[in-house]
Amino acid sequence: LSSDQLSELFAAIQTHMGWDGVKEVAFECEPGTVKEGKLQRLRDLGVTRLSLGVEHYDDKILEIAGRAHRQEEIYAAFEAARKADFPQINIDLIAGMVGETEEGWQDCIDRTLALAPDSVTVYQMEVPHNTTLYRRMQEGSEEVAPVADWETKRRWVDAAFRAFEESGFKVGSAYTAYRGEQTRFLYRDSLWKGADMLGIGVSSFSHLGGVHVQNHADLEAYQPPALAGEAPHWRAYAMNPEERWRRLFLLQMKLGNVDPRWFQSEFGVDLLAEYKSLLEQHRKEGWLEESQETVRLTRAGRLRVDSLIGEHMPAHHQTTHVV
Repeated sequence: LSSDQLSELFAAIQTHMGWDGVKEVAFECEPGTVKEGKLQRLRDLGVTRLSLGVEHYDDKILEIAGRAHRQEEIYAAFEAARKADFPQINIDLIAGMVGETEEGWQDCIDRTLALAPDSVTVYQMEVPHNTTLYRRMQEGSEEVAPVADWETKRRWVDAAFRAFEESGFKVGSAYTAYRGEQTRFLYRDSLWKGADMLGIGVSSFSHLGGVHVQNHADLEAYQPPALAGEAPHWRAYAMNPEERWRRLFLLQMKLGNVDPRWFQSEFGVDLLAEYKSLLEQHRKEGWLEESQETVRLTRAGRLRVDSLIGEHMPAHHQTTHVV
């Protein structure tokens, strides 16, 4: 969206929903899609947390991944964001992108530390089955290098978090590190405790009253209802009570620490009994700390939390891909 379109959209939201008392407004973007004027407009409109989808600093890796930016634009966007005085600037990184090397990942860590963002989010590279990259890999394209294996990606993420910790960051979840006591990820922490979240923008997701909602994926379908003050929703899924508490358990696992007493109080569910055999298995494997009162992941457990929570999902919500 252009600066004028953003202004019009935010004005419609403020008119129909109100803006007073909002504690955090998060905006995610690729560095190549924002300039100084647009970033300043976003700040003026009330955005408090800007997340830059840097992913990597190597131009060749960014090109293979089809990203809309290069290294030069990363630095320009970050400088402009600091100039606009956002209270929090986050940088997203992806470990194990196609073409990644040991030296390249270390350079990625070093460059991020040099920028000194307020927080960093580090994901492990995945290649969905419905992407062009996956198809090219299956076809054996010489242009596409193999993606690093999971153990390598976990080791790289671990190295990144250890480097950030040595520089004064604190690890806040399986994916995030932050600097300073004032830096928080309010919408994540609230959402993972059951709060509602309104997603603004094309294809964005919301969680409203136990219902998952996704907006229209095309701007042409999204913009008219949004500017008219109507919900630009495309599809939705209403969860039953069991799905609601299981969803929150899986999300809180990503924090690395789950308090079963909260689930007992909120939902009348005994997590330790519900998942007794599976939790015991994970303790024996070294993914959980030895504790009878909390579910606390070890560092090794946090690095593989996505695979662990998959084991806790009910069978009817698990998908098997046949290649």
